[in-house]
Amino acid sequence: MVELSLVMVKPHAFDSKKLGIIVSMLEQNDFKIVGLKSIKLTTEMARRFYFVHEGKEFFERLIKYMSSDTIAAICVQKDNCVADLRKLVGATDPTKAKVGTIRRTVGETVEANGVHASDCIENAKKEIRFFFSDLELFSFQYLDY
Repeated sequence: MVELSLVMVKPHAFDSKKLGIIVSMLEQNDFKIVGLKSIKLTTEMARRFYFVHEGKEFFERLIKYMSSDTIAAICVQKDNCVADLRKLVGATDPTKAKVGTIRRTVGETVEANGVHASDCIENAKKEIRFFFSDLELFSFQYLDY
């Protein structure tokens, strides 16, 4: 079944010009790019996006990092998108991620691991809505009428 998911290119990867590598890896693995934008998250936006981690010891560090510079939000489409994307993204720790994964390729540390990817269909829907309106998504799923 065709699904949508979100990939967020984190500040260090965007700043070090890894966006093209990430998009190429997505396309080479049959993900269709249906939305893409760059944006600098405010502290409040980062807090809203990562609210599920509030209260955890790393939360304030994460918010500061994610609002430190420009990110890219990418909406992708594919059959089995969420699971396939998580596999392509790889382990949170780039040193433990498999060769050929995005985090192994562009990640530097656990925090600066290159990308965020939605972990389930329900969160993908929420995260896509956080960044995109229907008009910003090139997807037949949204354009059917």
